[in-house]
Amino acid sequence: MLRSPVVCILAHVDHGKTSILDRIRGTAVAAKEAGGITQMIGAYYLPIASITALCGDAMAKKGISLRLPGLLFIDTPGHEAFTSMRERGGSIADIAILVIDVNQGIQPQTVESIKILKQNKTPFIVALNKIDMIDGWKAQQGLFFIDSLDRQSAHAQEKLDERLYTILGKLSEMGFESERFDRVTDFTKQLVLVPCSAKSGEGIPDLLLFLAGLSQRFLEKSLESEVDGPAKGSIIELKDEKGLGTTIDIIIYDGTLVKNSTIVFGTQNGVASAKVRAILRPPHPGEKVNAGEKFIYMDAVHAAAGVKIYAPGLEAALPGSPIMVADKESDAASYSEEITSQIKGILVAHESAGVVVRTDTLGSAEAFSRILAAAGIPVKSMHIGPIAKKDIIDAHAVAESDKYIGAVLAFNVPVTSEMNEAAADARIPIFSSPVIYHTLEEYQKWVLAEKHRDSEAALCQIVLPAKIKVLPNCFFRLSKPAVFGVEVMQGRLRSKATLMDGNGNVIGVIKQMQNDAKPVDIASPGTQLAISVDEAFCGKSFKAGDTLLTVIDKKQSEIIRTQCKDDMSEDELRLLDNILAITAGRMI
Repeated sequence: MLRSPVVCILAHVDHGKTSILDRIRGTAVAAKEAGGITQMIGAYYLPIASITALCGDAMAKKGISLRLPGLLFIDTPGHEAFTSMRERGGSIADIAILVIDVNQGIQPQTVESIKILKQNKTPFIVALNKIDMIDGWKAQQGLFFIDSLDRQSAHAQEKLDERLYTILGKLSEMGFESERFDRVTDFTKQLVLVPCSAKSGEGIPDLLLFLAGLSQRFLEKSLESEVDGPAKGSIIELKDEKGLGTTIDIIIYDGTLVKNSTIVFGTQNGVASAKVRAILRPPHPGEKVNAGEKFIYMDAVHAAAGVKIYAPGLEAALPGSPIMVADKESDAASYSEEITSQIKGILVAHESAGVVVRTDTLGSAEAFSRILAAAGIPVKSMHIGPIAKKDIIDAHAVAESDKYIGAVLAFNVPVTSEMNEAAADARIPIFSSPVIYHTLEEYQKWVLAEKHRDSEAALCQIVLPAKIKVLPNCFFRLSKPAVFGVEVMQGRLRSKATLMDGNGNVIGVIKQMQNDAKPVDIASPGTQLAISVDEAFCGKSFKAGDTLLTVIDKKQSEIIRTQCKDDMSEDELRLLDNILAITAGRMI
């Protein structure tokens, strides 16, 4: 039989992810006579009867018949559904809603979400939220989108189309052919966009109808479930519950979990097993619970569902790990190999240099690994859970050889004051955020700032490539020291630089530089100034109109090319090549 698809909601910050789920819940509650919506652990279950009650007329017109039992919406703030693994890899979600603010369009975190959905091969539809904020739009509470659109002014409709086509263009650049849901001609090739408003409820019935319809049409095979078969799921979160101890919140996407079953799951130290002592769920509205208790105890639960499990030995369970019921010893051995392989493929500890990474779940570790690899950033270690002292030590060891990757990157994990102090003492930066994109962005900003700072420091200490011309009628002193006028033709001229002629003959070292009788440390192209050179003799070492260049050895050249390249122009780098060729006895 078909099980309910697991639905996750992704969005850029403030685009309305939570608001969309709240509106779906509110809409379902309004249709409570049809079944409403049931709160689960980390999820909400919307029965198909509620969707039928909301969309019955539209379903009849379109000839749609829904056979799914319902939709399971994952509600795990800070633990996006794509951060939880399942046994075949990828996302725990069968389908996703990507929320985009129709007025702001595609933002950096939207791009990140799309990349992760593509990597996990998770199908998705787009909710174009906040149509009620479009100039001239008059909100129509809870209506289907087309019915609401018909009541809008030509100006408001035009503004919506302008924003829609901008988003369509951006999605096209990312490789997606997309269209507004009522204009789609091929659902197998075109990404569906549903304009809606979490605030007014407009378009929410369309969103639910297409979510259920597309799930049933294109995911039917993957949603076939053996109701009585052993459960498979994914650990969403590890929690301590008063009176119970350590528990795990899980999403079951296949089979049935029965009390006293043996479960196999991943831990920090490998694979472990435990016997389920209790299966718990929140009480339904109006359902009575014993005094002092927050949960209802269950004997069994069928997919798809979100529940809490209590069992001895869960303390080291890994959020994001697959969890499987093993009825036989052979199953336990097979599942252990499978889970071990997954964990080893994600969590790494290399001898080679790289950043140290901490994330909240296995899935987020996998997502972060892919993002870092795409950015060309090496990883020394990738682990789950809070930052530890060893992470600081490892990062410090890396910084000894390469300061730019001697850092700790943390996603959605706590950073204690003790770890912050240890990192500060070791001069190791920690970059932490509940958003992967922000963690990476802050690290990359730091690398650029450090490289610029190091480049400026190096530039202050080394000779730079410069080409100057001796000015006519500007021999102010012939020798000891020779004082004469020059113009900088290329590069940057700095005091203390050694000068040579075009044949590589050394003229002497610049003792001082002055412009309008004021000392100058560095001069750029076009600047005319007087310089003094101890060893030179005006008229003998050089004559008016001659071209002179700074002398740069191989060591200085390497510093320029490695530490200062970003601060050097193409013209300066070409001049550097010319200078090196002259000192080597070869003209370019």
